[in-house]
Order: sequence, then structure tokens, then C-alpha cells
Amino acid sequence: MGTFRRFEEIEAWKLGRELNRLVYEATAGGAFAKDFALRDQIRRASISVSSNVAEGYARRSPADFARFLTIARASAAEVRSQLYLALDLGYLDTDTFDALYDLARRAGGACGGLARYLRTAPPRATREPGAEWSLDVSDDETLNPEP
Repeated sequence: MGTFRRFEEIEAWKLGRELNRLVYEATAGGAFAKDFALRDQIRRASISVSSNVAEGYARRSPADFARFLTIARASAAEVRSQLYLALDLGYLDTDTFDALYDLARRAGGACGGLARYLRTAPPRATREPGAEWSLDVSDDETLNPEP
């Protein structure tokens, strides 16, 4: 039985954290840095991925956790959409676009997989604050995406 004692142990959060770092890196220079609207929006969307995983984890019910994971998944899709605009405007080269797009796709997939698991898992008591989530995620490839 896999457990999460902290949100930092959740693969979806780890992928979101890496997405944050790479989005900030990609938007820090050149023309991208001067396009304040797109730069700020893609950064906010990226931050929303990891933040909603963390906030959902802190909720007391699997349904609440799943709802925040769904929001995180949607934010990852928003990042992917904005990456296309950045590519079209010449702010990103193809390699950077591909790397960021793949990471956003993996983060969104991990969020969606965990949300799906939480919605289909057998009912359980409400989690007490500070208690761990007991989830059997070891064999579920949607929760443990390939690198």
C-alpha cells in the first residue's frame, strides 16, 4: 500500500515543480521576458499545477482532493496551449517547446490519473489533518508516468 505523508511525495507535484522551474527559465530572457501578458499567464498556469496538487492534498476528503487535481490537470493543459503561442511567436525553439510540452502533458496525466483513482477508490473515512493518504499506487501507470 503506497502512502503520501506529504504532498512533496506525490509524483504529480514533483512534475509540476519541475514544470515551474523550466517555465520560469524559458520565460526569463529575450522577447518572451518582454511579453508580460503571456509570460505572466504561462507562469501562473504552471504554478497552478503544483499549487493545486498541494492544496488538494491538504483537503480532508478524496472528493476534494480529486477536484483540486482536476484543476491542476486543466492548468497543465493551459500551459500546453500557451506553449503553442510562444512557439508561433518565436519565443521558444522547437526543442524547448517539446520538452516543456511533454513535461506539462506528463504532469497533467499524473494529476488526472490520481484524480481518477480517488474517484473510483472504495469509500473511506475522512482524512484527519496531518494524517497520511493511504493509496495503492504502485502498479498504476497513470499515477507513475514514465520519465
